[in-house]
Amino acid sequence: MNQRQRMLKTIKTKMMGKFIDPRADWAFKRIFGSDDTKDCLITFLNGLFKDELVIKDVKFQKNEQIIQRENERGIVFDVKCKTVEGRHIIVEMQKKEQEFFADRALYYTAKAITSQGIKGRWNYHLYPVYTVCFMDFVAKNGVEPRFRTDMALCNLKTGKQEMERMRIVFLQLPLFTGKTEEECKDDIFKCWIYILKNMGEFEQMPFLDKYPVFRKLAAIGDLRKLTVEEQELYEEDIKNMRDLYSVHQFEMKQRRKELKKAREEARTEGRAEGRAEGRAEGRAEGKLEIAKRMLLARLSDDQIIAFTGLSQCQIDKLK
Repeated sequence: MNQRQRMLKTIKTKMMGKFIDPRADWAFKRIFGSDDTKDCLITFLNGLFKDELVIKDVKFQKNEQIIQRENERGIVFDVKCKTVEGRHIIVEMQKKEQEFFADRALYYTAKAITSQGIKGRWNYHLYPVYTVCFMDFVAKNGVEPRFRTDMALCNLKTGKQEMERMRIVFLQLPLFTGKTEEECKDDIFKCWIYILKNMGEFEQMPFLDKYPVFRKLAAIGDLRKLTVEEQELYEEDIKNMRDLYSVHQFEMKQRRKELKKAREEARTEGRAEGRAEGRAEGRAEGKLEIAKRMLLARLSDDQIIAFTGLSQCQIDKLK
């Protein structure tokens, strides 16, 4: 590294903070996706599945596209590994909101299950697949509005999980309630989530005395220790992440404008009809008009119900 490169690296490190941001793809894979750092993944998974699983070791699988037919869409996972007991574990960090993200997670999990099939004689024995989805947004549908949601194959009558073959865990980071180190320090899983949300802003890594794994995390996540090539890869991911955020903010702003316009137009029409047919009827018609415009703006049924007070049956009639 020449003097100019060292100077550039020092300036950029000061501008970006001390540690990498795990929400960036390159950083996430650096922390969780290699043999050198698999202690991080193992301690996180053991915290996530506390009192259910004890994972002693994992073997990372080649992150190649799972394609069953020539014209079928392929999938590449952020992190894909297998435990010594044979469980397949997929870990994904999703930054941008997707309308059908829960369906996508189910599709990914199903692909990992069906890919276990072998040609020739096979007894259909399947190993469990666990998919862990970090979401840097709050889903509008498909996932409950809470930080953690676990989905599995259950018996409808008893409510018990009868088959371990599939498990999907959604972690909606904005809904995590741990705001301080003090609130999280006694639970390593909470510590992990607190760090993953805030690591890019830390001046010093927390929980070092209590959990040795975070000493390793501090070392591999130190921006000052990245090579020039590594820093360039990381900065490119950070730029992409910020671009996604900017696009999302713009889309949200446009949605708010459309919603405001729909409300104003519907109120005007509602008032006009209300004068002709009575205030009660006018308000009802106004709500229906708002609902129509919200449907045109592709807002979800839950959002329309919450805003207008209409029933699901009334909304269905407008479609």
